[in-house]
Amino acid sequence: MTSRERVDALLHGGQSDRVALNDSLWGDTLGAWMGEGYPSSPLQRSAGEKRWREDGRQVEVEEPGSYPEPDPAWKVFGYDMVQAGGWFDWMPRRGVNELLEETSEWEVRRNGAGGALKYWKHKSGTPEHISFLMADRRTWESDYRPHLEGLDPARLDVAAARAGLAQGRAAGVWTHYGHIGVWEILRSSLGDIALFENLLLDPAWIRDFVDVYTAFFIAHYGFLLEQAGTPDGIWIYDDLGYKNGLFAAPSVLDELIFPYYRRLVAFFHERGLPVILHSCGSQREALPLIVEAGFDGLNPMERKALGNDPFRFAEEYGDRLAFVGGLDARIFETNDVPLVRREVKAYVEGMQARGARLVFGSDHSVSPRVRLATYRAALEAYANCAASG
Repeated sequence: MTSRERVDALLHGGQSDRVALNDSLWGDTLGAWMGEGYPSSPLQRSAGEKRWREDGRQVEVEEPGSYPEPDPAWKVFGYDMVQAGGWFDWMPRRGVNELLEETSEWEVRRNGAGGALKYWKHKSGTPEHISFLMADRRTWESDYRPHLEGLDPARLDVAAARAGLAQGRAAGVWTHYGHIGVWEILRSSLGDIALFENLLLDPAWIRDFVDVYTAFFIAHYGFLLEQAGTPDGIWIYDDLGYKNGLFAAPSVLDELIFPYYRRLVAFFHERGLPVILHSCGSQREALPLIVEAGFDGLNPMERKALGNDPFRFAEEYGDRLAFVGGLDARIFETNDVPLVRREVKAYVEGMQARGARLVFGSDHSVSPRVRLATYRAALEAYANCAASG
């Protein structure tokens, strides 16, 4: 099978010739690995263009010249999946990126949804919540909601998606579009305090917010599919949980958030596209909702989170879900190669024994604490036991 055929079979409930492969690497991981022999290519950049920096960020070129950039991980390691595009500007107010505060280590920026977030400058990590202007329904209705009504083609990079699809198809790899989901948008717009308060105090506002963004995503994804072409599937990135559980009760998520998933998944299914949900944190209590909403795959099954046991997930939901990821990334971080080999073998063979439709990878992202030689050893161990049956 080609990579495209392999993943397509797994996500449509069929069988493949082997366990597939996919993973996520932090940008600063690639920066560290370049010093350990990871391949890179020099790219010519003019002043004002963007170039890759060792911490994984894209920065503006001040002096024209040739700058090294790591080769794509999906090519270097032979992943079966590649993202071809799909990220478009979801901010109500486009082009807003106001710098509020800055040090040599971090910066605070206000986004087009009114959220002020604190970002590390030189390493990967999730931003810290600082303050939010969209703290009540009236502000949402007057200052932000009107900017989200109707299609705005300028929000999309159609040419990049078209080129990404062509590259993935030429390589025989399973291509996908991806974007964050409405829960992450709520958190980045309202902040956690206003969000959690209004899940209970003003659910009508949350419902309206979700409805507006559902229509927004359907309109813009529809335009992208029409103009750039149809990939093999879709990823939705929405972290619904933390280490010890879900951020909200399943009943609250079912009433206010999952109607968005059901509509969006149905939209993609009508076009023959399987959908994978990426959701960090504890997912055990959400699995019935995830399956009922029609998702075809689940990622990453973060092992340090409560109740996330991929073997149990496979036993209970393997007839309805494919599983992407699931190997505890902390095992990689030990850099104990014999241990890594044993754990990879135990995980892959354990999932195979349960008949799971598996795309092997880490349970989150591969951090700079993992050495390149360790990761290569993990992939060798995977390859030695990946054949199905």
